[in-house]
Amino acid sequence: MKTVFDNIKGDRIIWAIAALLAVFSFLPVYSAASNLAYIGNGSNTFSYFIKHFVHLFLGFSIIYGVHKIPYRYFRGLSLVMIPVVLILLVVTMLQGSTIGGANASRWIRVPIVGFTFQPSTLAALVLMVYVARYLSKIKDQVLSFKDSILPLWIPVFVVLALILPANFSTAALIFSMVILLTFLGGYPLKYLSVIIGSGVVVLMLFVLTAKAFPDLMPNRVDTWTSRITSFMDADVTVEDYQIEKAKIAIATGGIQGLGPGKSIQKNFLPQSSSDFIFAIIIEEYGLIGGMCLLFLYLWLLFRIVIVAQKSETIFGKLLSIGVGIPIIFQALVNMGVAVELFPVTGQTLPLISSGGTSIWVTCLALGIVLSVSAKRDAEKAQENEEQHPLEILSEAL
Repeated sequence: MKTVFDNIKGDRIIWAIAALLAVFSFLPVYSAASNLAYIGNGSNTFSYFIKHFVHLFLGFSIIYGVHKIPYRYFRGLSLVMIPVVLILLVVTMLQGSTIGGANASRWIRVPIVGFTFQPSTLAALVLMVYVARYLSKIKDQVLSFKDSILPLWIPVFVVLALILPANFSTAALIFSMVILLTFLGGYPLKYLSVIIGSGVVVLMLFVLTAKAFPDLMPNRVDTWTSRITSFMDADVTVEDYQIEKAKIAIATGGIQGLGPGKSIQKNFLPQSSSDFIFAIIIEEYGLIGGMCLLFLYLWLLFRIVIVAQKSETIFGKLLSIGVGIPIIFQALVNMGVAVELFPVTGQTLPLISSGGTSIWVTCLALGIVLSVSAKRDAEKAQENEEQHPLEILSEAL
């Protein structure tokens, strides 16, 4: 066991937070699995527990493996992976699978293995690494808008165009995170305003086209508009069923909650183990449990910022922010949906919700952040080894 901990590098607090979130996730996932087992025609609750354990075990194996890779290698890997994710997104559009009755083709079934995978989640991470690479490359250059269109914005908009028809919330999340990263990376504000304006125009054209030719993308734009309308409308409609059940769960939980496994709304709330798991957590563990969970995510945000601040390179700083901040943003969106701050989006709660793709890509992102942190720790250790013993003694005194 000591050997394992000796081989773990990087920010130990990030490791600890990830472990706490993963360990805690077994409680609400196992609780919500009772409803899944009932729907699953003969399945049992323990099978979902084992499945979640396997997902997390593979996820932490990804963290361990990735954090051993020097982060500078992710520069070249992002160039290689951009064409790969584009191909996966195209394949998903052509033969995407429907999961749990979902009407959107967001998933692709891996042959032989048989499990499903959501390429848009991986595409988001690869795109953030690619943008961080480009921004670090042009950091000290005088940049014109024309020069940045092909190497930066064309890949971004192609990825978004392939994701948007089936998954508006993920496309919006990616676009927001890219804008944030480019802003933090020093990209000129006047150019950013043009990109934001162009994005709004393209979205409007897409919606108008989908309305004019509904057979191209059946029900997707109608689903978005109905969710937004339900969110803005005070009257309770059929579209409000999920959020109303989530609000009942939160109200029932109160301050201390009903206790582990005692949730009632898990039997009525769709996606109780994924999209709306935060409502089940509050119902069982109360406001105290919800606030503790929020604190862990905010603490993780703080440590990610610390890792970025301590990195010696521009790429390391932007890479940490680019892959780390979306984890926190996604968590806040998931919590916001449960308490009706946002319309229903379908975003999972990182490291808590069930689902292999979400867990694995989150772990991949954390592994990259830890790789940046591990590099800094290695350089610091090397500096200490090279110091004269008298210098170390004088610093200690």
